[in-house]
Amino acid sequence: MFNSTLIEVAEKTLANNGFRISYEDGCGLAALPEEETTALILCADKIRRKYKGDRITTCSITNAKSGLCTEDCAFCAQSAHHETGIEPHPLMSEEEMVNDALKLHASGANEFSMVTSGFALTDQELETIGRAAGMIKEKTGLKLCSSLGVLTEARAKQLKNSGISRYHHNLETARSFFDHVCTTHDYEDDVQTVKIAKAAGLKACSGGILGLGESWEQRVELAITLRDLDVDSIPVNFLNPIPGTRMGARPLLSPMEALKCIALFRFINPKKDIMICGGREVTLRDLQSWIFTAGANGLLIGNYLTTAGRDIKADMDMIRDLRLVAEKGA
Repeated sequence: MFNSTLIEVAEKTLANNGFRISYEDGCGLAALPEEETTALILCADKIRRKYKGDRITTCSITNAKSGLCTEDCAFCAQSAHHETGIEPHPLMSEEEMVNDALKLHASGANEFSMVTSGFALTDQELETIGRAAGMIKEKTGLKLCSSLGVLTEARAKQLKNSGISRYHHNLETARSFFDHVCTTHDYEDDVQTVKIAKAAGLKACSGGILGLGESWEQRVELAITLRDLDVDSIPVNFLNPIPGTRMGARPLLSPMEALKCIALFRFINPKKDIMICGGREVTLRDLQSWIFTAGANGLLIGNYLTTAGRDIKADMDMIRDLRLVAEKGA
């Protein structure tokens, strides 16, 4: 028999489009014992089906500028504060970014994001991104996203005018845990970038990485912060410890703990896109297909920034085998 609090919160979420779970109730769900995890996941699946149906978003990225980042994010292989052996490279040319977009579009992606390392781009680099976006829009029907560090109002409008419709900027973790992760910029810098993107008419994609050492209460805190910012899409990553980073020795989350996190984010953000991204292969292993039952309605396909992803065909087959429908870029 399902936990009565779980059933009550699930029924309110399903029956009332305007219902917002409280921080206290979120923490109550997070505190459910391990034997209740499957029940939590099944309830999250009902919420996903009501608000998102069976359509799955497939996003893809290119590592358009890599390494030598001045920020000291404890998990990141691209930080200049870490020695991880990655090969840094400057910003790709427009042609290189367009070619990556065409390949991923052909493989089944319906969204494509150009991602760069560093706190912010130069004006010249931003213009290159804009030209690449225009060329990709001419050749494909991909929804275009970019992740280029902090924004100003003028830069956000410039990106919007180039054909980019979504801006990605993760908060990474809860405000109360952020100083354990990064000390070279303030949490509010990230919050303001999300707000600036939305004010410019861009859809906001913002989430975080779970398994950094944060508590369950801090996971709830992050999910509610994202809800209060009214972000459109929430990428959920799981720490894949990289040797040479400050978090290189942290253990992986267990598969069931990761699935419980996804379900919790669905309860707190019932109408938003929840995308499962980095770390899913090593964390979830044979339970990757459970991400949709746990409440996700999208995934990042292809490779990540400095680590390899799963074979794209395997992911597309997984979606079809579950009788879900992958959205297509025109």
